[in-house]
Amino acid sequence: MKHVRLWQGGLLLALIGFWYVMTEPGLIPPMMFDNDRQAAFFFGQPLHVGERIWNWFVVDADIYRHLGVTLVETLLAFGIGAVLGLGGGLWLALAPLASAVLDPYIKAMNSMPRIILAPIFSVWFGLGIASKVALGVTLVFFIVFFNVYQGVKEVSPVVLANARMLGANQRQLLRHVYLPSATSWVFSSLHTSVGLAFVGAVVGEYLGSSQGVGYLILQAEGTFDINTVMAGIIVLTAFALVLDALVGRIEKRLMKWQPKVGETEKL
Repeated sequence: MKHVRLWQGGLLLALIGFWYVMTEPGLIPPMMFDNDRQAAFFFGQPLHVGERIWNWFVVDADIYRHLGVTLVETLLAFGIGAVLGLGGGLWLALAPLASAVLDPYIKAMNSMPRIILAPIFSVWFGLGIASKVALGVTLVFFIVFFNVYQGVKEVSPVVLANARMLGANQRQLLRHVYLPSATSWVFSSLHTSVGLAFVGAVVGEYLGSSQGVGYLILQAEGTFDINTVMAGIIVLTAFALVLDALVGRIEKRLMKWQPKVGETEKL
């Protein structure tokens, strides 16, 4: 594991080094650009990006309010979308008639490019947090929903038959058979959903907001400040990774009952 971390850190340093060499004026002759400053204009410079992040968090300390707004929007969208997706997936997986009736409507809503709903939500819910959360919920819901639905459908008929033979009622089947079967599917969907919740929050902030990291990036784009844009992207990516790591920790705690790959092979 230590070697993997070293390789990961080395790859990151190599990418930053390549970025620095390609965008620092005077280090290499211009290739794709008319002069050696165009690369820095289009891609930013790592030193200036790092300086912008340092000012945000330490010198000016003015990003915390914006970051807090974006994180609140993300967490609300993530939590509400995950709960609705879990409940909807369980319900339709265990209700064949309702599933058959609603199937074309669910597929139609899932095939819709949900980013286009952002302006509609802005009209319905205003330019505050609610419109960003609503957009994030639509992005998270369907991923969790389809994973839970498939997870319940994948329950072994033999396990169900044995549980019914032992006298398990529907509630006990739900708690001891269906939910454990769907748990791994749920957590695999949550890892993807964290990033999409961020997407919903930031896109909503792009369309209309006076605060949030997406708002900072939009303001920087308006003045062609590519370094600030790249800094905002890096900050958002870092916090998305932090949330994904938290989901992974929760998954490990809740999935202790599941045998590891090596243990399964030994068995």
